[in-house]
Amino acid sequence: MPDAQTQPRTQTQPRPPFDPELAPFLAAMDERGRPALTAEMLPRMRQLEMSEAELDDGLRARGLERRSVTVPGHRGDPIALAVVQRIGRTGTAACAYAIHGGGMMFGHHLGNLESYDEWLLVHDVVLVSPDYRLAPEHPDPYPVEDCWAGLVWTAEHAAELGVDPERLLLVGQSAGAGLAAGLALLARDRQGPAVLGQVLVSPMLDDRDATVSTRQFDGVGVADRAMTRFAWDAYLGERRGGDDVSDYAAPARATDLAGLPPAYVDCGSAEVFRDETVAWASALWAAGVQAELHVWPGAFHGSASMLPDATPSRRAARALREWTGRLLGSSDRP
Repeated sequence: MPDAQTQPRTQTQPRPPFDPELAPFLAAMDERGRPALTAEMLPRMRQLEMSEAELDDGLRARGLERRSVTVPGHRGDPIALAVVQRIGRTGTAACAYAIHGGGMMFGHHLGNLESYDEWLLVHDVVLVSPDYRLAPEHPDPYPVEDCWAGLVWTAEHAAELGVDPERLLLVGQSAGAGLAAGLALLARDRQGPAVLGQVLVSPMLDDRDATVSTRQFDGVGVADRAMTRFAWDAYLGERRGGDDVSDYAAPARATDLAGLPPAYVDCGSAEVFRDETVAWASALWAAGVQAELHVWPGAFHGSASMLPDATPSRRAARALREWTGRLLGSSDRP
Protein backbone atom coordinates (compact mmCIF):
# COMPACT_ATOMS: atom_id res chain seq x y z
CA MET A 1 0.00 0.00 0.00
CA PRO A 2 1.44 3.45 -0.87
CA ASP A 3 1.86 6.15 1.74
CA ALA A 4 -0.54 9.08 1.80
CA GLN A 5 1.94 11.49 0.18
CA THR A 6 2.20 9.47 -3.01
CA GLN A 7 -1.48 9.99 -3.83
CA PRO A 8 -2.16 12.48 -6.66
CA ARG A 9 -3.04 16.02 -5.58
CA THR A 10 -4.93 18.81 -7.19
CA GLN A 11 -4.62 22.53 -6.58
CA THR A 12 -6.55 23.36 -3.42
CA GLN A 13 -9.41 25.82 -3.54
CA PRO A 14 -10.03 28.76 -1.22
CA ARG A 15 -11.41 27.35 2.01
CA PRO A 16 -13.29 28.54 5.09
CA PRO A 17 -10.96 29.66 7.91
CA PHE A 18 -10.41 27.69 11.08
CA ASP A 19 -11.98 29.04 14.24
CA PRO A 20 -9.52 31.32 16.12
CA GLU A 21 -9.72 29.11 19.22
CA LEU A 22 -8.90 26.01 17.19
CA ALA A 23 -6.31 27.29 14.71
CA PRO A 24 -3.36 27.34 17.18
CA PHE A 25 -3.72 23.59 17.69
CA LEU A 26 -3.26 22.96 13.97
CA ALA A 27 -0.38 25.45 13.78
CA ALA A 28 1.40 23.58 16.57
CA MET A 29 0.89 20.31 14.71
CA ASP A 30 2.40 21.82 11.58
CA GLU A 31 5.40 23.13 13.53
CA ARG A 32 6.10 19.68 14.94
CA GLY A 33 5.77 18.17 11.48
CA ARG A 34 3.28 15.52 10.46
CA PRO A 35 4.71 12.49 8.65
CA ALA A 36 2.71 10.94 5.85
CA LEU A 37 0.54 8.03 6.91
CA THR A 38 1.99 4.66 5.90
CA ALA A 39 0.92 1.07 6.42
CA GLU A 40 3.88 0.60 8.78
CA MET A 41 2.42 3.21 11.15
CA LEU A 42 -0.90 1.44 11.59
CA PRO A 43 0.05 -0.99 14.41
CA ARG A 44 1.10 1.89 16.65
CA MET A 45 -2.02 3.89 15.77
CA ARG A 46 -4.19 0.94 16.81
CA GLN A 47 -2.84 0.86 20.35
CA LEU A 48 -4.81 2.15 23.32
CA GLU A 49 -3.13 5.28 24.67
CA MET A 50 -3.55 4.15 28.29
CA SER A 51 -3.70 0.82 30.05
CA GLU A 52 -7.07 -0.80 30.53
CA ALA A 53 -6.60 -0.43 34.28
CA GLU A 54 -6.11 3.33 33.87
CA LEU A 55 -9.17 3.49 31.63
CA ASP A 56 -11.28 1.65 34.20
CA ASP A 57 -10.02 3.93 36.98
CA GLY A 58 -11.09 6.95 34.93
CA LEU A 59 -14.51 5.46 34.28
CA ARG A 60 -15.04 4.62 37.96
CA ALA A 61 -14.13 8.18 38.89
CA ARG A 62 -17.09 9.22 36.70
CA GLY A 63 -19.42 6.69 38.29
CA LEU A 64 -19.16 4.22 35.39
CA GLU A 65 -18.05 0.62 35.00
CA ARG A 66 -16.92 -1.50 32.06
CA ARG A 67 -16.99 -5.16 31.20
CA SER A 68 -16.14 -7.05 28.03
CA VAL A 69 -17.94 -9.89 26.30
CA THR A 70 -16.80 -12.00 23.37
CA VAL A 71 -19.35 -12.58 20.62
CA PRO A 72 -19.41 -14.05 17.09
CA GLY A 73 -18.37 -11.54 14.45
CA HIS A 74 -18.42 -11.82 10.67
CA ARG A 75 -18.24 -15.46 9.57
CA GLY A 76 -18.46 -16.49 13.21
CA ASP A 77 -14.99 -15.29 14.19
CA PRO A 78 -14.87 -13.86 17.74
CA ILE A 79 -14.88 -10.14 18.41
CA ALA A 80 -15.10 -8.23 21.70
CA LEU A 81 -17.79 -5.83 22.82
CA ALA A 82 -17.10 -3.33 25.61
CA VAL A 83 -20.16 -2.64 27.77
CA VAL A 84 -20.16 0.58 29.83
CA GLN A 85 -22.91 1.69 32.20
CA ARG A 86 -23.51 3.59 35.42
CA ILE A 87 -22.32 1.76 38.52
CA GLY A 88 -25.28 0.18 40.29
CA ARG A 89 -27.73 0.77 37.44
CA THR A 90 -30.78 -1.50 37.59
CA GLY A 91 -33.66 -2.19 35.22
CA THR A 92 -33.52 -1.67 31.47
CA ALA A 93 -32.18 1.29 29.55
CA ALA A 94 -31.61 2.49 26.03
CA CYS A 95 -28.45 1.20 24.35
CA ALA A 96 -25.95 3.34 22.48
CA TYR A 97 -24.04 1.16 20.03
CA ALA A 98 -20.93 3.32 19.62
CA ILE A 99 -18.44 2.67 16.80
CA HIS A 100 -14.92 4.09 16.92
CA GLY A 101 -13.32 6.04 14.09
CA GLY A 102 -9.94 5.73 12.42
CA GLY A 103 -10.63 5.29 8.73
CA MET A 104 -11.60 1.62 9.24
CA MET A 105 -7.85 0.99 9.65
CA PHE A 106 -6.80 2.26 13.10
CA GLY A 107 -8.29 3.40 16.39
CA HIS A 108 -9.41 1.26 19.34
CA HIS A 109 -12.85 0.29 20.60
CA LEU A 110 -11.87 1.42 24.12
CA GLY A 111 -10.19 4.59 22.95
CA ASN A 112 -13.04 7.07 23.30
CA LEU A 113 -15.26 5.62 26.03
CA GLU A 114 -14.53 8.46 28.45
CA SER A 115 -15.65 11.07 25.91
CA TYR A 116 -19.26 9.86 25.93
CA ASP A 117 -20.10 10.72 29.54
CA GLU A 118 -20.46 14.43 28.68
CA TRP A 119 -23.36 14.03 26.24
CA LEU A 120 -24.49 10.41 26.09
CA LEU A 121 -23.92 8.50 29.32
CA VAL A 122 -25.46 11.44 31.16
CA HIS A 123 -28.75 9.98 29.91
CA ASP A 124 -28.05 6.72 31.80
CA VAL A 125 -27.80 4.54 28.71
CA VAL A 126 -25.84 1.33 28.32
CA LEU A 127 -22.98 1.91 25.88
CA VAL A 128 -21.73 -0.98 23.73
CA SER A 129 -18.54 -0.54 21.68
CA PRO A 130 -17.57 -3.24 19.13
CA ASP A 131 -13.95 -4.22 18.47
CA TYR A 132 -14.43 -4.63 14.73
CA ARG A 133 -11.56 -5.90 12.61
CA LEU A 134 -9.57 -3.37 10.64
CA ALA A 135 -8.41 -2.89 7.07
CA PRO A 136 -6.25 -3.54 5.14
CA GLU A 137 -5.87 -6.95 6.80
CA HIS A 138 -9.65 -7.19 7.01
CA PRO A 139 -11.12 -5.09 4.20
CA ASP A 140 -14.77 -4.61 3.26
CA PRO A 141 -17.06 -6.22 4.32
CA TYR A 142 -15.34 -7.20 7.59
CA PRO A 143 -15.66 -3.89 9.52
CA VAL A 144 -19.33 -3.28 8.78
CA GLU A 145 -20.28 -6.96 9.07
CA ASP A 146 -18.43 -7.28 12.40
CA CYS A 147 -20.36 -4.24 13.62
CA TRP A 148 -23.58 -5.77 12.33
CA ALA A 149 -22.93 -9.09 14.08
CA GLY A 150 -22.26 -7.23 17.33
CA LEU A 151 -25.46 -5.21 16.97
CA VAL A 152 -27.54 -8.34 16.34
CA TRP A 153 -25.96 -10.05 19.37
CA THR A 154 -26.71 -6.99 21.50
CA ALA A 155 -30.37 -7.01 20.48
CA GLU A 156 -30.68 -10.76 21.02
CA HIS A 157 -29.06 -10.53 24.48
CA ALA A 158 -30.82 -7.34 25.53
CA ALA A 159 -32.17 -8.85 28.76
CA GLU A 160 -28.69 -10.02 29.77
CA LEU A 161 -27.31 -6.51 29.14
CA GLY A 162 -30.17 -4.66 30.80
CA VAL A 163 -31.07 -3.10 27.46
CA ASP A 164 -34.42 -2.27 25.89
CA PRO A 165 -34.15 -3.87 22.39
CA GLU A 166 -36.57 -1.27 21.00
CA ARG A 167 -34.26 1.59 22.02
CA LEU A 168 -31.03 0.98 20.15
CA LEU A 169 -29.14 4.12 19.12
CA LEU A 170 -26.33 3.94 16.54
CA VAL A 171 -23.45 6.30 17.32
CA GLY A 172 -20.22 6.97 15.47
CA GLN A 173 -17.59 9.54 14.66
CA SER A 174 -15.69 9.79 11.36
CA ALA A 175 -15.28 6.27 9.94
CA GLY A 176 -17.33 5.01 12.88
CA ALA A 177 -20.16 7.28 11.76
CA GLY A 178 -19.90 5.89 8.23
CA LEU A 179 -20.16 2.39 9.67
CA ALA A 180 -23.14 3.48 11.78
CA ALA A 181 -24.87 4.80 8.65
CA GLY A 182 -24.12 1.49 6.93
CA LEU A 183 -25.65 -0.35 9.90
CA ALA A 184 -28.79 1.76 9.66
CA LEU A 185 -29.15 0.66 6.04
CA LEU A 186 -28.46 -2.98 6.94
CA ALA A 187 -30.98 -2.93 9.78
CA ARG A 188 -33.62 -1.61 7.40
CA ASP A 189 -32.80 -4.00 4.57
CA ARG A 190 -32.37 -7.08 6.77
CA GLN A 191 -35.45 -6.17 8.82
CA GLY A 192 -33.90 -5.76 12.23
CA PRO A 193 -32.77 -5.00 14.86
CA ALA A 194 -35.00 -2.00 15.49
CA VAL A 195 -32.95 1.23 15.49
CA LEU A 196 -34.31 4.23 17.37
CA GLY A 197 -31.91 6.81 15.91
CA GLN A 198 -28.44 7.48 14.58
CA VAL A 199 -25.78 9.98 15.67
CA LEU A 200 -23.31 10.65 12.87
CA VAL A 201 -20.45 12.99 13.83
CA SER A 202 -18.29 14.04 10.85
CA PRO A 203 -19.22 10.87 8.97
CA MET A 204 -16.91 9.28 6.39
CA LEU A 205 -19.47 8.25 3.77
CA ASP A 206 -18.17 8.68 0.22
CA ASP A 207 -15.24 6.91 -1.43
CA ARG A 208 -15.52 8.82 -4.73
CA ASP A 209 -13.35 11.83 -3.78
CA ALA A 210 -15.49 14.28 -5.76
CA THR A 211 -16.64 17.00 -3.35
CA VAL A 212 -15.50 20.60 -3.03
CA SER A 213 -14.45 20.04 0.58
CA THR A 214 -12.05 17.24 -0.42
CA ARG A 215 -10.27 19.70 -2.69
CA GLN A 216 -10.31 22.47 -0.11
CA PHE A 217 -8.74 20.31 2.60
CA ASP A 218 -5.92 18.70 0.68
CA GLY A 219 -2.77 18.84 2.78
CA VAL A 220 -4.36 20.84 5.59
CA GLY A 221 -6.18 19.89 8.79
CA VAL A 222 -6.09 16.76 10.92
CA ALA A 223 -7.73 14.50 8.32
CA ASP A 224 -7.23 15.58 4.73
CA ARG A 225 -7.84 14.33 1.22
CA ALA A 226 -4.70 12.19 1.09
CA MET A 227 -5.54 10.46 4.36
CA THR A 228 -9.10 9.69 3.28
CA ARG A 229 -7.90 8.27 -0.05
CA PHE A 230 -5.41 6.14 1.87
CA ALA A 231 -8.21 4.89 4.14
CA TRP A 232 -10.61 4.08 1.31
CA ASP A 233 -7.79 2.27 -0.52
CA ALA A 234 -7.18 0.18 2.60
CA TYR A 235 -10.88 -0.60 2.91
CA LEU A 236 -11.90 -1.10 -0.72
CA GLY A 237 -8.65 -1.64 -2.61
CA GLU A 238 -8.92 -1.17 -6.36
CA ARG A 239 -12.70 -0.86 -6.10
CA ARG A 240 -12.42 2.63 -4.58
CA GLY A 241 -14.32 5.10 -6.72
CA GLY A 242 -15.58 2.39 -9.08
CA ASP A 243 -18.96 0.84 -9.68
CA ASP A 244 -18.51 -2.25 -7.50
CA VAL A 245 -18.95 -0.64 -4.04
CA SER A 246 -21.92 -1.46 -1.82
CA ASP A 247 -24.13 1.06 -0.07
CA TYR A 248 -23.19 -0.51 3.26
CA ALA A 249 -19.46 0.10 2.70
CA ALA A 250 -19.88 3.66 1.37
CA PRO A 251 -23.37 4.85 2.41
CA ALA A 252 -23.22 7.92 0.15
CA ARG A 253 -23.75 5.43 -2.69
CA ALA A 254 -27.26 4.65 -1.43
CA THR A 255 -30.08 6.05 -3.56
CA ASP A 256 -32.97 5.05 -1.27
CA LEU A 257 -32.86 6.31 2.31
CA ALA A 258 -36.57 5.89 3.00
CA GLY A 259 -37.39 4.19 6.27
CA LEU A 260 -34.16 5.06 8.06
CA PRO A 261 -34.35 6.20 11.70
CA PRO A 262 -34.05 9.87 12.66
CA ALA A 263 -30.53 11.22 12.60
CA TYR A 264 -28.31 13.79 14.23
CA VAL A 265 -25.65 14.77 11.69
CA ASP A 266 -22.82 17.21 12.28
CA CYS A 267 -19.45 18.31 10.96
CA GLY A 268 -17.16 21.32 10.82
CA SER A 269 -17.19 23.91 8.06
CA ALA A 270 -13.41 23.47 7.82
CA GLU A 271 -13.09 19.73 7.28
CA VAL A 272 -12.76 17.28 4.44
CA PHE A 273 -16.06 15.44 5.14
CA ARG A 274 -18.22 18.59 5.21
CA ASP A 275 -19.90 18.25 1.84
CA GLU A 276 -20.70 14.54 2.05
CA THR A 277 -22.15 15.15 5.54
CA VAL A 278 -24.41 17.93 4.29
CA ALA A 279 -25.40 15.84 1.25
CA TRP A 280 -26.33 12.93 3.54
CA ALA A 281 -28.61 15.11 5.64
CA SER A 282 -30.22 16.50 2.48
CA ALA A 283 -30.75 12.97 1.14
CA LEU A 284 -32.40 11.96 4.42
CA TRP A 285 -34.78 14.92 4.20
CA ALA A 286 -35.54 14.10 0.56
CA ALA A 287 -36.49 10.57 1.66
CA GLY A 288 -38.82 11.89 4.35
CA VAL A 289 -36.47 11.07 7.24
CA GLN A 290 -36.13 13.47 10.15
CA ALA A 291 -32.59 14.79 10.53
CA GLU A 292 -30.92 17.55 12.50
CA LEU A 293 -27.85 18.99 10.80
CA HIS A 294 -25.14 21.16 12.37
CA VAL A 295 -22.14 22.60 10.53
CA TRP A 296 -19.93 24.19 13.17
CA PRO A 297 -18.17 27.29 11.81
CA GLY A 298 -14.40 26.93 11.70
CA ALA A 299 -14.32 23.47 13.27
CA PHE A 300 -11.87 20.93 11.87
CA HIS A 301 -12.22 17.15 11.79
CA GLY A 302 -12.15 15.79 15.33
CA SER A 303 -11.75 19.19 16.97
CA ALA A 304 -14.59 18.56 19.43
CA SER A 305 -12.77 15.57 20.92
CA MET A 306 -9.26 17.03 20.67
CA LEU A 307 -10.20 20.42 22.15
CA PRO A 308 -13.32 19.73 24.22
CA ASP A 309 -13.14 23.01 26.17
CA ALA A 310 -13.12 25.25 23.09
CA THR A 311 -16.32 27.20 22.46
CA PRO A 312 -17.29 25.33 19.22
CA SER A 313 -16.70 22.00 20.98
CA ARG A 314 -18.86 22.91 23.96
CA ARG A 315 -21.63 24.06 21.62
CA ALA A 316 -21.43 20.76 19.75
CA ALA A 317 -21.50 18.70 22.96
CA ARG A 318 -24.55 20.55 24.23
CA ALA A 319 -26.42 20.10 20.94
CA LEU A 320 -25.65 16.37 21.00
CA ARG A 321 -26.77 16.06 24.61
CA GLU A 322 -30.03 17.89 23.90
CA TRP A 323 -30.85 15.87 20.77
CA THR A 324 -30.19 12.52 22.42
CA GLY A 325 -32.15 13.65 25.47
CA ARG A 326 -35.18 14.47 23.34
CA LEU A 327 -34.90 11.19 21.45
CA LEU A 328 -34.54 9.14 24.63
CA GLY A 329 -37.07 11.12 26.64
CA SER A 330 -34.40 12.09 29.15
CA SER A 331 -34.07 15.52 30.74
CA ASP A 332 -30.98 17.52 29.82
CA ARG A 333 -28.55 18.38 32.57
CA PRO A 334 -25.94 21.16 32.28
